Parts: sequence; C-alpha cells; structure tokens
Amino acid sequence: MNFIEAKEAFERLFAEQMSQDQMREFLLEMRLDETLEAQTIAAAAEVMSSYALMLDIRADLKDSLIDIVGTGGDKSGSFNISTTTAILVASANLYVAKHGNRSITSKSGSADLLETLGIRLDLSRSQSSVMLEECGFVFMFAQNHHPSMRHIMPIRKSIDQKSIFNILGPLTNPAGVKRYLLGVFDAGFVRKMAEALLINGALKAMVVSSADGMDEISISSTTHAAILEDDQIREFEIDPLLYGIKLAPFEAILGSSAEQNASILLDIFNNRATDAQRDIVLINSAAAFISAGVARDMQDGLEIAKEMLLSGKARDKLEQIRSISSKL
Repeated sequence: MNFIEAKEAFERLFAEQMSQDQMREFLLEMRLDETLEAQTIAAAAEVMSSYALMLDIRADLKDSLIDIVGTGGDKSGSFNISTTTAILVASANLYVAKHGNRSITSKSGSADLLETLGIRLDLSRSQSSVMLEECGFVFMFAQNHHPSMRHIMPIRKSIDQKSIFNILGPLTNPAGVKRYLLGVFDAGFVRKMAEALLINGALKAMVVSSADGMDEISISSTTHAAILEDDQIREFEIDPLLYGIKLAPFEAILGSSAEQNASILLDIFNNRATDAQRDIVLINSAAAFISAGVARDMQDGLEIAKEMLLSGKARDKLEQIRSISSKL
C-alpha cells in the first residue's frame, strides 16, 4: 500500500465510512509487524492529525517546538522518564509540547504523573496555547484532542494483536511539532518511524529503542537510534559508557504508582536521586537537546542537562508550570 492508497483508506476509517466489520478487517490488516511500511504509518498519522483538535501556535514558535515521547507498550515498569526529561528540557528555555495519555501498559502514564504533581489536565486549547507561550511547556491530554478515535477505539480494543494505532500517538501531536525525541518499544520500527517523520515534514528527530526493550535510551544496555537531520536519516548505537555514564541494573530505574514516580521526579530535580535515576534522565535529555538544535552532540547535551539540574532550573521550571497551570 503506497502513501496515497493508505491515506484514502484511513480517510474512510476516520470519516466513519466503514462498517464495524470493515473497520475490524482493516485494523487486522494494519497489524504491527515487519510488513507495516513507513509510508502507511505516515499516511495514517497525517489523516489522524487532520481530524485532531489542534492548538493555535504562534508562528515564530512552530519550528522550535519539541516533543519527548514514547509509543509506550514496552511494559518496562520504569518511572516516567520521558515526562521528567520533558520538564528538564523546557528549563533550558525551550518550548516543549508534550502529547500523552493516562497509563495503558504501565502503572503511571504521563497524564497520571502530571496530575499528581498538581498540573491541570483540563485546559482548553486556548489556555494550552497561553501556557506554552508563558512557561515553555504544555501537556496535551490525548483524549481531549482526538475525538475521532471514539468510534475506532471499541474495535481496536476488541482485537488482541497490536495494530498501527499502537505507534500513531507520538506522530499526531496536536501542536504540530517538527522536532522529536521519540522512543519505540521495538527496534525494528526505529528507521520506519524516522522515515514516517521525514515524510510528514519533521525538521529534526531522534528515534530510539534500547536493547533491553525500552522506548527510551537505556543505561542498562546500548540503544539503537536513528537521527533525522537535513532530510537524511542515519542509524547508530548509543552506548552510555562512552559518555561517562555507568551501567546500572534495569531494576534501578523502575517506578510504580503516580505518587511514587512523582517522588522520583522531585528527587531528581532536587539533586537527591540515585545515580541511575539521574543518569537516565540526563542521557535522554542530551538526545532531546540534539533534536532541539541546541546541542552539537551527546556530550554537549549532557553538559546542558547537568547544568539544568545542578542550577535548580529544572526544579524552578516545574514550579512555574504548576503555578501557571493553576492560574489559567
């Protein structure tokens, strides 16, 4: 299925021009395996985004927005690494438009964590735009922006196998971001997701999947990555040892409930976390700084990330986000 064919099929799906049996058959065809092509992923994301309730983004911000996000589905049980990373990255005077949901395969999704930290999830689109402009961070609760999924979700949930919808969320950011640190639970989709981002106009992105099955950069193993830059894609491996980060057992970055994960985030921002908890956020932040265009390489990105923690800027950013969220 080429891009045009896939786009036409997904248009029929989202426009409710398929019967339930046809929808089910179509989603079964869109199973998440090696036959799923980047063009199909890109077409599906474009159509889904066209049905989304998008934010009105100031013209001078559009090309600088970044999302730090994973597909989920890795069932790793880690604390909320990408959300912690997103707030740290915003503290470097960058604009982070984070798209996420409640927990699906973990005990605490990004929405659960942020709600526990006292950040509102019920902002209107206009309030979300103001929040992004005023503090450089906004969380867009997926269920508030994708009403067209309501007629698809029951069919999706009735199917045992994973489908294309297990990876579309990060590609349908309601702020229309063009920069990403994007994690996938299957290394076989690293290049495909990078290609889909390229097709849909991303400016710069890093797509990662660790050898131990995380949709993050790991500090327990190497991580397969693809970087999209200047309309080219280059694949490489990230070895934390090369950047002075000690390997840690996977158990060292495990999380649990939203309350416990919030406590870990606060420990990191207050410089009292374990080395492993701090280091996994630092290395993921370094990659995000590359995608944002403010770091030359991983080592440069690590130095920026360390400064955000040691200076207290990450902690201060969280307080600013809380404050502005409560006042809107």
